[in-house]
Amino acid sequence: MNDNLVPEPESSVFDSVTKVMGDELAARKVMANPQFAAMTNTGNAGDEQSLDSSSDPDAGSSLSGVAEGGIPLKAVDDIGRATAADVKEALHQVIDPELGVDVIDLGLVYGIEIDSLSRAIITMTLTTPACPLTDLIEDECASTLAGLVEEFRIDWTWQPRWSTEMITPDGRDQLAALGFNFDNLPTY
Repeated sequence: MNDNLVPEPESSVFDSVTKVMGDELAARKVMANPQFAAMTNTGNAGDEQSLDSSSDPDAGSSLSGVAEGGIPLKAVDDIGRATAADVKEALHQVIDPELGVDVIDLGLVYGIEIDSLSRAIITMTLTTPACPLTDLIEDECASTLAGLVEEFRIDWTWQPRWSTEMITPDGRDQLAALGFNFDNLPTY
């Protein structure tokens, strides 16, 4: 009988990544952000791209971009953390109760930012400033984002003012299916 209560060391995921990468520093970078694995060619050690910060200007910093539809997205893209793109995708489930189309396709979301503590800040507007459904939309956002981000906040804005031109082509198709005719809308 073995009286040793401490188990023998077992191979870890890090050990396996180090073995594949052939370099402990490269393995640490891949463990911190698995997207670095796609930047390497592990076929020939001489052909590997460097994983130092000069080969990735965004390493360790927040990543920014503009998604299709023009919504500015900012997020820290670490393993296990939601990105702004993840939040944007989730917000497709938040339906405007008056129009029956999601807030993304209606063009109501102006920006999404994720901080290093996985908190989301959503810059959003409504179809009208006097919309009585603000609380309902916030509750839908809370239900949709639960488990995806630690916390979220909606910064309501009225600038620029929302208009039907902000509706995405998918949103226009959904509204057309509901009977909306964009050709006969009044212009102001």
